[in-house]
Amino acid sequence: MPKVIVYTQPDSLPCECVKLFLKDRGAKFEERNVARDVDAVRELQEKYNSCSTPTLVIDEEVLIGFDPDRIAELLAP
Repeated sequence: MPKVIVYTQPDSLPCECVKLFLKDRGAKFEERNVARDVDAVRELQEKYNSCSTPTLVIDEEVLIGFDPDRIAELLAP
């Protein structure tokens, strides 16, 4: 299973959809809440060139927004 990091913020429907999608597929992921973690914000912006949530990092692939087809493709063995 690939390493998955999800950058989220509270009260975001797309963020909740991403987390449910991953949970439904049994994917383990690390959640980094940008509203509570200044380091997560810095990493999201500087390392992944994103200012949006949800942003997913699956292995080294960066996805901005909720794209279920692409997420499923990247999670496939």
